[in-house]
Amino acid sequence: MANFKGHALPGSFFLIIGLWWSVKYPLKYFHHRGKKNKLDHLQQRLELIEAALKTLFSVIGILAEQFVPDGPHLHLYNENHWIKLMNWQHSTMYLFFGVSAIIDMLTLLVTHIPLGVDRWVLAVAVFTEGFLFYYHVHDRPPLDQHIHLLLVFGLFGGGISIALEVIFRDNIVLELFRTSLLIFQGTWFWQIGFVLFPPFGTPEWDQNDMGNIMFITMCYCWHYLVALCIMAINYSLVYCILTRANQRGGGGGGEIIGIQKLKSDHTYQTALLSGSDEE
Repeated sequence: MANFKGHALPGSFFLIIGLWWSVKYPLKYFHHRGKKNKLDHLQQRLELIEAALKTLFSVIGILAEQFVPDGPHLHLYNENHWIKLMNWQHSTMYLFFGVSAIIDMLTLLVTHIPLGVDRWVLAVAVFTEGFLFYYHVHDRPPLDQHIHLLLVFGLFGGGISIALEVIFRDNIVLELFRTSLLIFQGTWFWQIGFVLFPPFGTPEWDQNDMGNIMFITMCYCWHYLVALCIMAINYSLVYCILTRANQRGGGGGGEIIGIQKLKSDHTYQTALLSGSDEE
């Protein structure tokens, strides 16, 4: 949808998933320190719920793009002209993310699917979104082109990062980088909506003003900084909560910060020394 709601809707979807990932991946990382990296029952259920939610978001997005009052209503071509191609491009974006969500569920439920297929399909979805938006704004005003091109940079960076996860699966740095880009993507969609389709009767931006283009470029950097701050806050909160919970349980926080491994090594060395004394 070429309006404010059409950008706020995907922005909200990306923000919700990104904020969830900013809690999920630190939680998973601290929980599995020093343990075998296998999904327990609760985590698998959460992964399935997440995949189902992403599928629902994709379906809602497609329906919203197609069946708004001025939407194409599943008509692509009529009487020698294309019908609402922007809506169709947005629908295609949602479609690929929906396919990615379905693959996520199949990867969890079907054991013979190769590990990494879910990340590969997600990378394809992100690259597809990047290609769609790269060719989304040709022959548009400079500010319109620039603000979408900035989004494309983040999308291609995210696509490369996700592709690396096919090889380096469960790498916390890559997962956090992907999460930060998703949060950034969500906030940037909202920014695009406010700039190109100002709500609440606010004045329109001059889309040919170079000063506006320079400001939006700075704003782009600020958005990613905000995403990093959100990541840092949630990471710290998860760490503090798990540490406190572990201390109350009598664990002293060792498992969370990796001391458990040191304790295990010390126990092993003590056992060897005891065996030597007996000989």
